[in-house]
Amino acid sequence: MPWLVGSMVLAAMTATDFDFRWTSWLYGLEGQRWALKSAFVTEELIHRMGRDLSTLAWLAVLATWVMTWRRTAYRDSRRPLAVLAVSVLLATSLVAWIKSWSNMDCPWDLLQYGGHRPFVALWEARPATLGHNRCFPAGHASAGYAWTALYFFFLAVRPSWRWFGLATGVVTGLVFGLAQQLRGAHFLSHDVWAALLCWSVAVVVWRLAGRRGGVA
Repeated sequence: MPWLVGSMVLAAMTATDFDFRWTSWLYGLEGQRWALKSAFVTEELIHRMGRDLSTLAWLAVLATWVMTWRRTAYRDSRRPLAVLAVSVLLATSLVAWIKSWSNMDCPWDLLQYGGHRPFVALWEARPATLGHNRCFPAGHASAGYAWTALYFFFLAVRPSWRWFGLATGVVTGLVFGLAQQLRGAHFLSHDVWAALLCWSVAVVVWRLAGRRGGVA
């Protein structure tokens, strides 16, 4: 269902040129410049500190998993914690890997948004003179969307909290993604792709882990 909805959203965005319409609106809102590119809230608080917080949260999950081997009372959480840790790590790593070869520019790199490069779509041949870039999918947003895997964690340990877990990942991804869009670092579609990839990893890891032993 998420892929069906996401594919429809991406198709609609392509048909209506919504990526550029939305980005142009944000650019105009900031006075035809990326006024929030280096702002404390968007760059320091949400981008850098948000990234660090996501990393610390992952380390906390890993540390808690280690504790389950020392305290038998937490043994039932061992596998769900492992699934959560693996899901978050693989999701962010997958997005980072795609970014390493997708070779797309950020909005702030483009001529119409104050940059020096023409827009080249993902599947178009990119002139070698433009150099290499790493702006697709949205890496920072993936640090939030990766935590949609909390849905499966809570499904295993406390099912009534599973929607809270899903909302945590979605809201965090939305906040991280919007902050980057306001800085000119990503198009909206970059975030949609990041969300779909992160959710897909969470689903695949959960299914590969199996539905026994406290996973579901």
